[in-house]
Amino acid sequence: MTESLTEPLGDQPVPGPAPELRILSSRVYRGPNVWHYEPVIQLVVDLGVLEDYPTNKLPGFADALVKALPGLMTHSCSRGKRGGFVERLHEGTWLGHVAEHVALQLQQSVGHEVRRGKTRQVKGEHGRYNVIFAYSDESVGLAAGELAVKLVNSLVRPDPDFDFEAALERFIVRGERTAYGPSTQAIVDEAVSRDIPHMRLNTASLVQLGQGVHQQRIRATMTSRTSSVAVDIAGNKELTLNLLSAAGLPVPKSQSVRAVEDAVRVANRIGYPVVVKPLDGNHGRGVILNLTSDDQVRAAFDTAKQESRGGSIIVETYLTGRDYRCLVIDGRIAAIAERVPAHVVGDGTSTVAELVEITNADPRRGVGHEKVLTRIKVDQAAVDLVASQGFAMDDVPPPDTVVKLTLTGNMSTGGISIDRTFEAHPENIEIAEEAARVVGLDIAGIDFIAPDITQPVRETGGGICEVNAAPGFRMHTHPTIGDPQYVAKPVMDMLFPPGTPSRIPIVAVTGTNGKTTTSRMIAHIFKGIGRKVGMTSTDGVVVDERLVIRSDASGPRSAKMVLQNPRVDFAVFEVARGGILREGLGYERNDVGVVLNVQPDHLGMRGIDTLEQLADVKAVVVEAVPRSGFAVLNADDPLVRAMRSKCSGRVIWFTMAEPGSDIRESVDDHCRRGGRAVVLEHSDLGDMIVVKEGRRSMQVAWTHLLPSTFGGRALMNVQNAMAAAAASFAAGASLHDIRQGLRTFSTNYYLSPGRLNEVQVEGRTVIVDYCHNAPGMRMLGDFVDKTGEQLDATTELGKASRIGVIATAGDRRDADMRELGEIAAHHFDVVIVREDDNPRGRAPGEVAGLVAEGVRSAMGEGVRCKQVETVLDELEATRHAIARSNPGDLIVICVDRHASVMAELESYGRHAQPGARAESSRKVNSVPDPDFVPSALLADTDATPSRD
Repeated sequence: MTESLTEPLGDQPVPGPAPELRILSSRVYRGPNVWHYEPVIQLVVDLGVLEDYPTNKLPGFADALVKALPGLMTHSCSRGKRGGFVERLHEGTWLGHVAEHVALQLQQSVGHEVRRGKTRQVKGEHGRYNVIFAYSDESVGLAAGELAVKLVNSLVRPDPDFDFEAALERFIVRGERTAYGPSTQAIVDEAVSRDIPHMRLNTASLVQLGQGVHQQRIRATMTSRTSSVAVDIAGNKELTLNLLSAAGLPVPKSQSVRAVEDAVRVANRIGYPVVVKPLDGNHGRGVILNLTSDDQVRAAFDTAKQESRGGSIIVETYLTGRDYRCLVIDGRIAAIAERVPAHVVGDGTSTVAELVEITNADPRRGVGHEKVLTRIKVDQAAVDLVASQGFAMDDVPPPDTVVKLTLTGNMSTGGISIDRTFEAHPENIEIAEEAARVVGLDIAGIDFIAPDITQPVRETGGGICEVNAAPGFRMHTHPTIGDPQYVAKPVMDMLFPPGTPSRIPIVAVTGTNGKTTTSRMIAHIFKGIGRKVGMTSTDGVVVDERLVIRSDASGPRSAKMVLQNPRVDFAVFEVARGGILREGLGYERNDVGVVLNVQPDHLGMRGIDTLEQLADVKAVVVEAVPRSGFAVLNADDPLVRAMRSKCSGRVIWFTMAEPGSDIRESVDDHCRRGGRAVVLEHSDLGDMIVVKEGRRSMQVAWTHLLPSTFGGRALMNVQNAMAAAAASFAAGASLHDIRQGLRTFSTNYYLSPGRLNEVQVEGRTVIVDYCHNAPGMRMLGDFVDKTGEQLDATTELGKASRIGVIATAGDRRDADMRELGEIAAHHFDVVIVREDDNPRGRAPGEVAGLVAEGVRSAMGEGVRCKQVETVLDELEATRHAIARSNPGDLIVICVDRHASVMAELESYGRHAQPGARAESSRKVNSVPDPDFVPSALLADTDATPSRD
């Protein structure tokens, strides 16, 4: 190990540890996640030898860091007070923690208000840390993390090739370019203050406010309600002025031309001075004012034509006076600003060029619309204008002399603004509001030229020279002089009037097994109520019971797709472990969070090695429940039961525990205290699902009368139905609607593909299910035993054989694969082991070998299985199971590509020979339309799903 630093950090390298702080991996969480309830970035960093060098062992490090980023002095860290982080630096903290604070400060330097972070050591790995910090824009956040590591390394051992000041400047420019513009940011900030969700739809300024059916969209200051016809009218300046004139509003005389000599003739007809500008221009580009001669018009014509998209030029009367922008929102004046053209004021010592540089050095000025003011641009037009005032750029104007650099007062050309909102005469306000109505714009910028806005323009002279669609808010929210006007408020009042909802109800379902079926039950219940339900699951994205995308859609990106759909008014999300670990949740919060169970599956993946760690991942859904929401928790699962402490809202328990048991007593006590629960009540007639609230007990349905439970034999679906009833009750469904939904939900292939689909194939009962792990096999095995016993009691062909076709995913642990086989051996006479098409890193036959090994290890006296066979291909295994079975037998096929398997089973019905058994007249009774499976599902659903 190299020796520590022995002298203060300076410009030259000094003895010390080699800077080995490295980023090993990075991950962006876009919603609530295992680290925080807000979006964060996770960096896994390796300190190397620097693990042995906390900051107090690096002489001069703390002072050099604070000098580079003075803003760090405001960080409180864990001390809870200003300067707390600097105290930690001097006392000694590790460089991963330093990188966290530097990444936050770098983002703050570009105006991102991010302050939360944490650093935790990776368990069992010396010198490695998880660095977690919040972000507003993910590209900026990632760049901040990378720059933070470079800065820390350079302070430990100076790098002559690393220039932090230049790197910081590049970072700031990048951050400003990806940020919202001032107008969009103002609206988004107002939405956040009202708890209205927002979603950026592109890299520019297209933003969705609200969710689903309640959504509104904005692009800068154009909204979903902005008329495209009105925008076209405002873009045609001649048409605009004609309409305003026809409405009796004061406007200058004007006419459009396409030839330079026509412009001269119009100027002479309407009288000098005149203005020449593009017919379809904006931001003051190509506008030349106060032209007093034919030659000036000819020169201005070419300039204006360069900025015209259509080639047409407007010649209009030049109105004298001050330039005012009246902002009209939803028919009412929201703000008025006086716009002063870009100029400099002489100080008696500086040249005009130097005065421009001094003015542009104002930190409020930036490029384009990135800051509240725009830098003054010196082009040939500015030089000519300065010359017309008697100065050259290298001349020194006398003190207090105003030198104009543009004639128009647009902020985009370097002008400044003065707030005049409360000074305007009522008649002028009425004129501006009427102009917006005439054009038809919901948000309009009315440009007034008048000697004094406090006096009626009809008396003092002046008028409206332009009406602008998508007017900028910058001059009103950040006036150079005067009070800021909160113009985003009337915009939000227009888009979301008081009392108007902006969010749709979200029900999130997670757990190891049963997520998809429970999600489908909830969606089916609310579809019956008349809601347009958007659902995500491992089968795809479903909108209003129509499958719109076929893929594993249990992750956050699919959730965002549903929330963007303008038809959806209710969302049900299946939330998988993998999606939470990859990106977090795809939304801010869920009104109802359902956790079904936490069982040993997916262990040994993505750092999740224990059930407790897996429970922490699933608990993210519970942590995303707001105070007004509900968590529906399985009281029978101790890991799920422990999640109640993480819920900000109310808890609804569901339990299958017997009355009198400890769990049931605890649940009943919860209800006596005003809580809610869904329980099973037993009687001679069967089991009744009951909703309890306080002292009230409300019956929902007999379990044996629900089609999905197969007469009560499928206990997994009894439990799923109870969870669905609890979630639906929490989401506002009535008991009648819940009862009706559960009674009409079945596991046929239309409603629940790949989940306990029962079909008849030439006298054989075939169950198609997605079971792929040991806990699921236990539940499925119980169902198989009960179904087999029923078949034995009803068949005339003797005792039915039970044949199972089983498999699991290749990314599971070897022990999990063997356990799956061991459990299957207790429920099937014959086990046929197959493999998925995607072995997930395993060699062909390796997964099947491990599963078969588990079957064989369990075989023996008292174990049902007497034979195990291996057929790797899924369809071949299906054919083999049918071929080796007899009428009356029970076959269970654990599928990967359920559409292909269902099509294969259907083919037995199409190819039946004359004289076959009577049963074969309804070979596949759950697929009445023989074309449904292959034509609608087979082609696109056969890709191996991730089961995440």
